Amino acid sequence: MKGKVPASIDEYIASFPEATRKILEQVRATVRKAAPKAEEAIKYAMPTYVMNGNLVHFAAFTNHIGFYPTPAGTDEFKQELSKFKTGKGSVQFPIDEPMPLSLISKMVKFRVEGNLAKPAKKKK
Repeated sequence: MKGKVPASIDEYIASFPEATRKILEQVRATVRKAAPKAEEAIKYAMPTYVMNGNLVHFAAFTNHIGFYPTPAGTDEFKQELSKFKTGKGSVQFPIDEPMPLSLISKMVKFRVEGNLAKPAKKKK
């Protein structure tokens, strides 16, 4: 997808090799189950889930899956994320290890609660 922004999450996932596609589909299914009312979108050229604002983003890289639950999401799960490389609002899950799907689910549910507690965003 170099240089081209995908039109959908399906298109984004389809652009990767099969092994990476399987991981991305697992992450996608986990997010959808944890936030069934969230809308899918592409923002910043990566899969994004939106519910009263951005919930989470994720993206595939050569050696990891980047997961972006905002700074609040990484701060809340600092202990569980301690074995992973993290940044402000981001975490890198190594692509050659099983994805921590239950942790991803908990982070998404935490973000849903936080976003639902905010005043509703107006559509532009």
